[in-house]
Amino acid sequence: MATKTSRKARKPGLNTLRAKDDSRISLRPLKVLVIDVGGTNVKVLATGKPTPRKVPSGPSMTARNMVEAVRRLVADWSYDVVALGYPGAVRAGRPAVEPKNLDKGWVNFDFAAAFGCPVKIVNDAAMQALGSYAGRRMLFLGLGTGLGSALITDGVLVPMELAHLVYRKGRTYEDHVGLRGLKRYGKKKWRRYVTDVVTALKDALQADYVVLGGGNAKKLGKLPKWVRLGNNHHAFTGGFRLWERAWHDARSACIVRIGAEEMRRGS
Repeated sequence: MATKTSRKARKPGLNTLRAKDDSRISLRPLKVLVIDVGGTNVKVLATGKPTPRKVPSGPSMTARNMVEAVRRLVADWSYDVVALGYPGAVRAGRPAVEPKNLDKGWVNFDFAAAFGCPVKIVNDAAMQALGSYAGRRMLFLGLGTGLGSALITDGVLVPMELAHLVYRKGRTYEDHVGLRGLKRYGKKKWRRYVTDVVTALKDALQADYVVLGGGNAKKLGKLPKWVRLGNNHHAFTGGFRLWERAWHDARSACIVRIGAEEMRRGS
């Protein structure tokens, strides 16, 4: 399928160089395509573009379907690399399990070959957390189709899978505070469950503050002072930061860094 991605991104030799050593390409400005894969929509934004685009996803979307849909969606955009937020566990930069709310075929899929350029993959909640981070220890919870979660402590990103832990009466956290919980219990009871779950997880993980993202976060009422409402655009910020040299660290687990003064302020 033809696409108008950067000519340089399609050269096999240059792809190999980038895949092995992204530190060299990060010395010049990159055109990054950020893809936020969700259970309802796939949203995309590229460097220099003011407005995201989206395409519906859902239980019939495979990895190949997603790539084809995205390439059609951004056929008039150019990009050198891709940052992909995946709705499931990621290990060593690859999906570790099939997504719960999408079709199969993601775990062994070659995204770099499909897009014709280097691809960095992180959990979707981790990508939004990366874009929301403002120092100290932050817990991010994404209230969308499911429940995304990530912890960043002193610049070290720890993707988490809290959604499927049992919460009450044999049902999980996700069953109560995800979209299914909102539909099952109604807004008033759902809000109460969200408050209980957020408080319990903050205390257990000793977070300084909690950022609530995802499409359903805006349905919440009054929040504790240590809770901040996120912004879905932060997922794109996180994706861009994945390819920024200033946000890398010698430790493989540490992909974010902010200035010392910013860390002291926690802002």
